[in-house]
Amino acid sequence: MIKVLGLGDNVVDKYEHIKTMYPGGNALNFAVFAKKIGIESAFLGAFGSDSAGKHVVNSIKELEVDISHCKFYEGENGCARVTLKDGDRVFLGSNRCGVLRTCGLNLTEEDYEYMKDFDLIHSGLYGFSEMELKKIKELGALVSYDFSEDYTEEKLNELLPILDYAFFSCSNLKIDDMLNLMLRAVNSGCKMALCTRGSEGAYLFDGIRFYRQEPNLVKAVDTMAAGDSFITCFIVNYLNKTKEENPDEETAINESLEAAAEFSSKQCLIDGSFGFGKKYE
Repeated sequence: MIKVLGLGDNVVDKYEHIKTMYPGGNALNFAVFAKKIGIESAFLGAFGSDSAGKHVVNSIKELEVDISHCKFYEGENGCARVTLKDGDRVFLGSNRCGVLRTCGLNLTEEDYEYMKDFDLIHSGLYGFSEMELKKIKELGALVSYDFSEDYTEEKLNELLPILDYAFFSCSNLKIDDMLNLMLRAVNSGCKMALCTRGSEGAYLFDGIRFYRQEPNLVKAVDTMAAGDSFITCFIVNYLNKTKEENPDEETAINESLEAAAEFSSKQCLIDGSFGFGKKYE
């Protein structure tokens, strides 16, 4: 069984229309979803000292995700303001990850030693981890990264050559542009590129063939973290299959994509990224 770590961001998503905050953030969602799937997981990030940070910490402890190497700073935890429109989440603004942005991850040699135990380390565009990823790659772990839809040319040039798996949100791109982006990622050194397109499903390129996964459409309660749940379920299933079951590559990818579609559809029936709502003033 593999072991994975989410490195970088955690937030509370404050739903302004109901005055309720939910834990979230790409790296934290990755660790939580992996745990829900049955994979041993951990989160390494930074928490603020405010009520939002305390709520996230208490929620993670209840889920029994390892946070033993997280950093704790005085100040605001990461926070985003959101609302819902017909079940789709709409972002209204944020404090740009709070203390994670202002104080940083500040990884120590002890942290790097700790990370050697993980098969995959995942981070993303809002994790403020770019400075660390090259050294992390040298530890021998696989590295995945979620570029979301807000990436820049500079970010692509900097990171694609050191990543194993690149994830993108591509609902905003034409199909040809998305396919070219996937080709670019793999030609730059990535083993795979995976693009999610919301209700249009997902596409994957492994350097040999393109795959398309149809979505399992449901009447969504909340689409928050639907993409995070998809990429998490895909990659942990794929890595676990190739490590434990040794199937052929095409079978491992297709089965993992199908599992991801099922898992992410169920996440759309949950409030927030993974529940744990709490009222705020």
